[in-house]
Amino acid sequence: MFLTTLLIFCCTSISTDAPKASRDPSNLNSQHIEETVAAANRQPALPDAPMAKIDYAAGSDSTASPAEIISPKSEPFSLAPVKPAMHGSYETPRQRNIWIGLMAAGHSAAVYDAYSTRQAISGGYGVESDPLLRPFSHSNAMYAATQVSPAVMDYLGHRMMSSEHGWMRRLWWVPQIAGTSLSLSAGIHNSRLLP
Repeated sequence: MFLTTLLIFCCTSISTDAPKASRDPSNLNSQHIEETVAAANRQPALPDAPMAKIDYAAGSDSTASPAEIISPKSEPFSLAPVKPAMHGSYETPRQRNIWIGLMAAGHSAAVYDAYSTRQAISGGYGVESDPLLRPFSHSNAMYAATQVSPAVMDYLGHRMMSSEHGWMRRLWWVPQIAGTSLSLSAGIHNSRLLP
């Protein structure tokens, strides 16, 4: 109700405030024509074609052709090396296969370490010395918990293999070998504790 009243009030106020023009169509048409002509006379005249930059009649530069004069001047390209947006992969198929082999060896050594630890703890021959793995040592969650370290070493090795730094690309295998050797040495130690 309020919205309808507001709409009616606004519409009537607009129509009463507007200036009253004559309703004769011929008068409106002639007014429109007069306004258009007056607006056209006020605008500056536009040229039919672009103006020449050099006056050939005056003989300012008679040896240059119009194509050379009119063509835009371009700056020469810089010969400085451009850094690529994305670098290519530095890894080779051989390195990729070695990385996959080291990944399998690291995870297998972690499973062996978890198995030997569980056997030593369940037989009462030892305790878990790693404080991060100690909460998992009395359950089968030990197998999943020991897979975290080889996964981190695999990721680190792959990042080093595809690094932009040459020294990292040469030593990409070190994290995986170190993780695998630690797991194997811990598994062998646990196996020696068993009778």
